[in-house]
Amino acid sequence: GVALSAARLGVKAVICVPVTTPQVKVDAVRAHGGSMVEVVQAGESYSDAYAHAVRLQEERGLTFVHPFDDPYVIAGQGTVAMEILSKHQAPIHAIFVPIGGGGLAAGVAAYVKAVRPEIRVIGVQTDDSCAMAQSLKAGKRVELSEVGLFSDGTAVKLVGEETFRLCQEYLDDVLTVDTDALCAAIKDVFQDTRSVLEPAGALAVAGAKQYAEREGIDGKTLIAITSGANMNFDRMRFVAERAEVGEAREAVFAVTIPEERGSFKRFCELVGTRSVTEFNYRIDDAERAHIFVGVQIRNRGESAQIAQAFVDHGFPSVDLTGD
Repeated sequence: GVALSAARLGVKAVICVPVTTPQVKVDAVRAHGGSMVEVVQAGESYSDAYAHAVRLQEERGLTFVHPFDDPYVIAGQGTVAMEILSKHQAPIHAIFVPIGGGGLAAGVAAYVKAVRPEIRVIGVQTDDSCAMAQSLKAGKRVELSEVGLFSDGTAVKLVGEETFRLCQEYLDDVLTVDTDALCAAIKDVFQDTRSVLEPAGALAVAGAKQYAEREGIDGKTLIAITSGANMNFDRMRFVAERAEVGEAREAVFAVTIPEERGSFKRFCELVGTRSVTEFNYRIDDAERAHIFVGVQIRNRGESAQIAQAFVDHGFPSVDLTGD
C-alpha cells in the first residue's frame, strides 16, 4: 500500500521489511513502487525491521509511516469492518481478525462495536507470536523476547500503544493457534476457493475453526478476515505435510522394538488396518531397532491411544504428532 501510494504521488519511500519476508511480497513492493521505492531488508522479525526503520528515519530526516500504531492507519483498516457489515446485514455471531501489531483488529473492533455491538470480535494469533494475548492478560503491553517466524506477517514482539488501548476496550477475546492448525486452514481455504493464503492470512480461519469446535457452534454465521496471500511456492510443501496433522488425520510416532524374530509382525498388528503415511526403520544394535512411522487417524485422541497400545505391548514409544 505504501509503495503504491508513493508511486501515485511521486514521493520517494523507503520500506523496511525483515529478511524473512517472502520474496513474493518483496517483489510486489518493488513492482508497485517502481523507481520511487527503496526496499531495505533488516532483522528477522517485524520488530527488528521497525527498529532499523526508526534509525533510517533519524539518519535521513524522513517522515515515518507506522504500519499499525497510528489513528489514520487504524481507521483505514477499520473500513474492512464497514465493508463486511454493508455486504452482510443478516445476523453475525462473530468476526475473526488476525493480529500482529493490532491495527486491523483495533480498527475492525472499534467500528463493529460502534455499529453492531452484539457481534463478537475475536482476535487470532499464533501461539509463538502472541504479544497481544499476553498483553491483554497482563493489563499492559508485554514485549516478547522472540517470536515464531512461520506467520511472518504477524511476527510482532510488541503491539502498539493505541492498538492495545482499542483492543483492550473493544475485543471480546484473543485465541492462539499453532502451525499445524494454520496449515490445515490454508488447505481448507484452497479446497473451498482455490486461493492460496499465507500463514498470517489464514489465522482468522484457523481461529474460527477452533472457536466453532470449542463452543459447539452450529447454524450461526462466523466471518474470518483473510488478510494476505504472500506465500512463497517452496513453502507449500511444508504446509501440505503439516495440514494432515492440523486436521488430526495423521499421527507420528518414534517406536523402539526388540531386534528379534516376530517383533516387527507384532508392531504391524498394532498398526492394524490404518494407512501408513511415512515409515523409516533403523537397527540400533543387536538388541533394538528404531521405527519412525506416520499413520492416518480419525480424531485427535486416537494418537494417544495408539501410543499407549505400543507401550502396553512392550514397544517404548514417543508420540511426535504435535512436534
